[in-house]
Amino acid sequence: MTYQSPISPGFSWYEATVGERPRYPSLDGDLAVDVVVIGGGFTGLSAAAHLAKAGVSVALIEAHRFGDGASGRNGGQLGTGQRAGAEEMEAEVGFTRAKALFDLAEEAKAHLLGFAEANGIEIDFRPGHVNVSHKKRYLPEFREHAEAMVTRFGYPHIRYVDAAETAELLGSDHYHGGVLDTGAGHIHPLKLLVGTARVAAAAGARLFEETRATGLASSGGKVRVATARGAITADKGLLAVNAYGEGLEPVSASHVMPIGSFIGATVSLGDDSPVIPGGQSVSDSRFVVRYFRRAPSGELLFGGREIYAADDPRDIPVHIRRQIAEIYPALKDVEITHAWGGYVGITLPRKPFVREVMPGVISAGGYSGHGVMLSNFVGKLYAETIAGNRDRLKLFEELKVPPFPGGARFRSALLFLALNWYALRDRF
Repeated sequence: MTYQSPISPGFSWYEATVGERPRYPSLDGDLAVDVVVIGGGFTGLSAAAHLAKAGVSVALIEAHRFGDGASGRNGGQLGTGQRAGAEEMEAEVGFTRAKALFDLAEEAKAHLLGFAEANGIEIDFRPGHVNVSHKKRYLPEFREHAEAMVTRFGYPHIRYVDAAETAELLGSDHYHGGVLDTGAGHIHPLKLLVGTARVAAAAGARLFEETRATGLASSGGKVRVATARGAITADKGLLAVNAYGEGLEPVSASHVMPIGSFIGATVSLGDDSPVIPGGQSVSDSRFVVRYFRRAPSGELLFGGREIYAADDPRDIPVHIRRQIAEIYPALKDVEITHAWGGYVGITLPRKPFVREVMPGVISAGGYSGHGVMLSNFVGKLYAETIAGNRDRLKLFEELKVPPFPGGARFRSALLFLALNWYALRDRF
């Protein structure tokens, strides 16, 4: 019987192909450690692994199973830089800080691949990413971005591609051009997550699944996390729940908004398919972005963030197949074997949210589409902070990330209206 996540509709292709997915116990009783982590996604598990390897006693709790949230169900794309473009960051914080943030993101990319290799985690990495323009008038921005990356930010792996080359790369003439980034790529995210949990556990981290935090408090120099069957007391805490933190801590919840993301996997298209013959991942210029890639075994994994009435996973293939057919008309009747969805965390300016939200408790999330790379590295940077070096995490903490307007009562309704407005704008 396939495992059905209680927080996300559908059974994912990742779950079907991850191999062994170990279970971890639930917390039963009280516990005292140096650091407590809430959230068993990339951020939390990476932090636990690095803390435990450094000899810090750490306990981590996850309300469901590791991988049920965005870390185990995302598009698997490993991008370059921050979600906000380097030029955008430069305009806001100046070149020096923008370059430091870009370099940090490049280190994050190298760290992820190095961590997987060093710990024997097979993540099915394939190099190359194509970012494409669905409107001709955007092309000058793509050309300028590629030039700025090479000349100003010292990144030689990116270049502009015209409509003809884009059509060759994608096997479709649907887009007008874009940029090819040979320094980026894509992975199997659930394999990385399962492997990171294994590394953390082997290093001595106490990992607990199906253990929901019912309360979080900080007083007298101690952090206390309550659960239904015990409490964890620690000197420091990391809140790494991303899009799933509503009701636990108000500051994070007001800055990180959950947004639905849905993906479908087709049958294998075969080695002779013209679809993305070079095996790169692809994302487009829509505000409601479409992202897709070929798995090493030939399946097309196609995702989009739109507001569907998709609590029932049987609804997801209808929308995914329609989007596939716009780009690849020959696939209008392709069989979709797996369809799934869930929430990812975004912030208003599409920059990560990292803050000390109460004494001794740092919250991290809102990676806004760059979570595969950044979240794992933020976990490492948190471990550095516990060891006494907060300088690099501070680069994220100092980013200006305002709360969503409307407060807890109206922000979801306002976001719904905004997303539908942008989805409509994307069509014209």
